[in-house]
Amino acid sequence: MDLDALLLHYFDTDEPEALSEAERARGEERLRIDFGVEQEPSRKFALWVVMEGLGIAPLPAEAFDEEPALRVAAEKYLDAAWKLERD
Repeated sequence: MDLDALLLHYFDTDEPEALSEAERARGEERLRIDFGVEQEPSRKFALWVVMEGLGIAPLPAEAFDEEPALRVAAEKYLDAAWKLERD
């Protein structure tokens, strides 16, 4: 998945920091809804990563409670991101 394409799809821009609070809230709501109904595992994970980047992702245990492999992948993603941020 292409990050710019996802941002354009949900926020009508590839620069979400330039959005008004209301515009950002609408895009985030659309993203949450699509995440909640997505059935394809890799697409669901990609949507979660976008949500994580925006600071709105649920914890891996909540996001992937019925998908242990995705939960583990999300936890590893967070560990790697934390290590990069720390270093």
